[in-house]
Amino acid sequence: MNEKPRPSHADTPARRDFRLLLSGAVAAQAGSQVTLVALPLVAVVELDATPFQVGLLTAAETAAFLLVGLPAGAWLDRMRKLPVLVRSDVLRCLAVGSIPLAAAADALSLLQLYLVALVTGVATVFFDVAHQSFLPVLLPRERLVAGNGAIETVRSSAQIAGPGLGGGLVQLLGAPLAIIVDAAGYLLSALLLGRIRAEERPPRPEPGSSLRADVAEGLRFVTGHPLLRVIAATTALSNLFGAVLMAVQTVFWVRVLHLSPGAIGILLSVTAVGGLAGALCAGRLAARVGQARLIWLAPLVTAPFALLWPLADGGAGPVLFAAGGVVALFGAVVYNVAQVSFRQGLCPPRLLGRMNATMRFLVWGTLPLGALLGGAVADAAGPRAALWLCAAGFLVVPVPLLLSPLRGLRDLPSAPPEADTPDAAPDAPAAPAAPGGASEGAPAAHRTP
Repeated sequence: MNEKPRPSHADTPARRDFRLLLSGAVAAQAGSQVTLVALPLVAVVELDATPFQVGLLTAAETAAFLLVGLPAGAWLDRMRKLPVLVRSDVLRCLAVGSIPLAAAADALSLLQLYLVALVTGVATVFFDVAHQSFLPVLLPRERLVAGNGAIETVRSSAQIAGPGLGGGLVQLLGAPLAIIVDAAGYLLSALLLGRIRAEERPPRPEPGSSLRADVAEGLRFVTGHPLLRVIAATTALSNLFGAVLMAVQTVFWVRVLHLSPGAIGILLSVTAVGGLAGALCAGRLAARVGQARLIWLAPLVTAPFALLWPLADGGAGPVLFAAGGVVALFGAVVYNVAQVSFRQGLCPPRLLGRMNATMRFLVWGTLPLGALLGGAVADAAGPRAALWLCAAGFLVVPVPLLLSPLRGLRDLPSAPPEADTPDAAPDAPAAPAAPGGASEGAPAAHRTP
């Protein structure tokens, strides 16, 4: 008698591990979105910071990508990624947790904010590079777009709920005490990630390798590939002008549009709807128009809406600002899903850490420069002038893509998997359909991984 085959449950642990990864992202993102509202308000309202001082705070948050971005990838390619994720979350929890403690003791200063921003920035470098390199351990190459889509859906959902919650907490508790939610989010993320049981084999040391040689190999891989090179240039340009926005937007909202903390939270939450829409649409758009086309179409179509930011004024100002952010963030998330998935599928597994760190160094290294530029322009000519600079820059962002070989491609090439590679990703189940980055970034943070 024939027996019906029993359904296999072999992939249940892999599904559980991916759910834990997503749950950790929910916890960390929810807390960090509260701080997105609260930390600049601590500087602007509590400590009466100038626009340049706020720009310096933004620069401190992102300076780590210039300081340790390149060696971080080489170090991570020599170690397991999951312990790095957990330790980075614990360090970020302790750093941001010091702010409400100092505020309660009436000892909070701008210097402490700069130090906290720098420490959390260093931890974020290691977390983000390890996170992008760890995902291929859980998912096979053909599921990376869906996996990145699911992570970006989580990120975008947190960007909708978190700022509104943050604005309410700031009005209720004050900006410094509201940051305790961020510390709790990082702690919960560390606990969830610590429960992942996926087998991650330690990378085999390569005979005769050195840190300098490893860093150089990552640089050669990125800068020697024509498509990776143009993606890096485009993303670096986008992040340069996105950092101008990051540096001046809170000053603009408080001192030009006269928004309350609660209104700022609502504005950020409404803007984040664009990111969620981009996350949900990215996979289908890539299938319909092609992944290569999507990389240049997304910024080309959405960049002009950045002009709404400096045009925001009067009673309709918050609506115009939010509308610009919704469309710009939609484009940023769609772009992120397409290009990050391409990078992960193209790169040999043994080079993932170095490739991701090199890309982060090149594309996020412009963030502190943009923040300082935005703060300086706002100090000299006002925050609206800095927003005009940001909008003009966004119009230029698609140009490198339009002049590249991407214009002639529908889909992106992928490299064949390396044989006998220690970090090769095991088979895993399909991720929840969905997309950033990392992504990463909100209209307030407009970062592209």
